[in-house]
Amino acid sequence: MELIQLIIHGFEIVFLVYFGFAAIYIFLFAFVGVFPLKAVVPKNPRKRKMAVLIPGYKEDAVIVEVAKDALNQDYPEEKYDVVVIADSFQQETLDELNSLPIKVVVVSFDVSTKSKALNKAMAQLPGDYEVAVILDADNLMEKEFLTKINHAFENGFMVVQGHRVAKNTNTSFAVLDAISEEVNNHIFRKGHRKLGLSSALIGSGMAFDYHFFKKTMANVKAIGGFDKELELKLLRDRNKIEYLHDALVLDEKVQKSEVFARQRKRWLSAQFVYFRRYFFSGLFHLLTKGNVDFFDKVYQMVSPPRVLLIGLVSIITLVYVVLGVFFPDMDFLKYSMQQWLPVWALVFIAFLLSIPGKFYSMQTLRAVLTLPKAFFLMFISLFKLGGANKKFIHTQHGINEN
Repeated sequence: MELIQLIIHGFEIVFLVYFGFAAIYIFLFAFVGVFPLKAVVPKNPRKRKMAVLIPGYKEDAVIVEVAKDALNQDYPEEKYDVVVIADSFQQETLDELNSLPIKVVVVSFDVSTKSKALNKAMAQLPGDYEVAVILDADNLMEKEFLTKINHAFENGFMVVQGHRVAKNTNTSFAVLDAISEEVNNHIFRKGHRKLGLSSALIGSGMAFDYHFFKKTMANVKAIGGFDKELELKLLRDRNKIEYLHDALVLDEKVQKSEVFARQRKRWLSAQFVYFRRYFFSGLFHLLTKGNVDFFDKVYQMVSPPRVLLIGLVSIITLVYVVLGVFFPDMDFLKYSMQQWLPVWALVFIAFLLSIPGKFYSMQTLRAVLTLPKAFFLMFISLFKLGGANKKFIHTQHGINEN
């Protein structure tokens, strides 16, 4: 009996340390993220030539609209090209794209990936570009996006992440997805930059020095989570990643639970794969070279996703509170409850600080009712990660999922 209690107590300590550190971590960055992050606007910046790269796989429903919208920047039209990288598009879509003043690169692979598409396109494009801007096939840039990106490069950055926001909030899961992204923007982008660390990349709405990106991407072989591998390589080599909070890109949010589950499964799998691959390297660079940025990113690979964090911490805390009410004479329950309540409070406050004011609405309240389902789907995904990062999992856009 004592052995069983000792084992249970050991597991509790492990969970408390794991979730307790995660709570302190997100609270710290959520708190500093409350303060303004102002972009420096340079005087008389040089206009760099940009390639706006838009890889798409079977994205016939949205790609034409996205390509047309990308042409409406306030940036000089001779200084940027819109490049659609078309994988498995219908001929009708290709004909419509070819009628636009853009470049279309048709690609085909036995196993399609975003990294393969980008590498194939850059191998065919001319070498006179200075900046590569990466969009998803459903992304819409605000009119001043390229101008703001150019300002960041004028300020000396080689890698820049824009602020991706929701294009749609038409279902409860779309609202949850939108809030989740804004929480991550606040903590892992704005909060990190306020403390001098690099912003996290997000896979689109980002920009790179063109030749640097082409060279780096040639060594990225990821099937899923290519941005994670790219990010780790960049930070290992001490390349600072800027975040532009006022440079907006609209991104379509998932609308159905099954799409949400597939997407999160892919993300979770990528995180665990890269944690295993880079943990010892990250620790070595931290101890021998003081590379906090790189090790911080490695930690993020194993930190609990925000939905799982608030869900599991709430459940554990609630269990101890309920047991404490029914068994008030058991001191260890009281002690455990006193330990877990501060953890839950830090997580809850971090979320309150990170969610933009526009989401404090009745629509969000209705969406919160689906949060248990989102938590359950993500929790189940933890046990179904095998092979998820070894095959391409496509999230189709532009389909009414109601």
